[in-house]
Amino acid sequence: MTATDDFGVRNGGASTMRSRNTRLVAGSLGIAAALLLGGCAELTGSSTTVTASDPARITRTGFLSDYGRLTRSPGGDGALCWRKPDLDLKRYDKVLINRILVTIKADQQEGVDPTDLKALVDYFHGALVKQLKPQMQIVNAPGPGVIVLRIALTDLVPTQVSRSLAGTAIPYGFVAEAGSGVATGRPAGSTPYLGETGIEMQFLDGASGVVLAECADTQIGRKYAADVDAGAAGAADTWVKGYMSSFQSWSYARDAFDKWARQVATRFAVLRGVEPPR
Repeated sequence: MTATDDFGVRNGGASTMRSRNTRLVAGSLGIAAALLLGGCAELTGSSTTVTASDPARITRTGFLSDYGRLTRSPGGDGALCWRKPDLDLKRYDKVLINRILVTIKADQQEGVDPTDLKALVDYFHGALVKQLKPQMQIVNAPGPGVIVLRIALTDLVPTQVSRSLAGTAIPYGFVAEAGSGVATGRPAGSTPYLGETGIEMQFLDGASGVVLAECADTQIGRKYAADVDAGAAGAADTWVKGYMSSFQSWSYARDAFDKWARQVATRFAVLRGVEPPR
């Protein structure tokens, strides 16, 4: 189902779902508190491994011009990309972020509140602006020196909070859950009820409209994740953030948006020869 410009997606009892999810999240606070009081209360940094790329779930909706030329992108965590061989990104010092389109996965059994979708789109737009603004001017119209971002968020799936809470409530349930990702063909640390979101992104010349680059990716939430390259504190930070995100319907989507925004800004910086974001 495609979200219209006014996000007219069927409601399907969204108010009831929000109320139920709120109660479930409240019921998980004791678990969260135990984790935080166990020595992780000071961990507030951003973790990029709470979601993981799943190339097997990358979408092909027709939004991009040629999916056959996409290949694994360096530094893209599994994302597939293509860019013009003669692309000189130093010619561009401004960026226009077009209206972000959204589709919900076809087999979604529950309705999605359109206000949730608007909030997600606004969040992603804000994340992109935050990451890109230090190196490029954000503009509202195309033109010379402007690179245009066209973005489609594809096959969004919210986390099924009730299943996450139920799995945690079962004694030693986390042991089975932690290994279920690989067993079900998902990234390690993921489970079948966690959220996921795909993206198809196109970069255009603001003056000519010529396609300069294209990318596609799908990020899957990870309830049990550890950043083994970040040391003990980083691993604990990732673990707690992944666990906490499993009790909110759209946390993994926001985690993915933060990751994509940073990846775009970093790649732009590398290709433009400027300081990448820290």
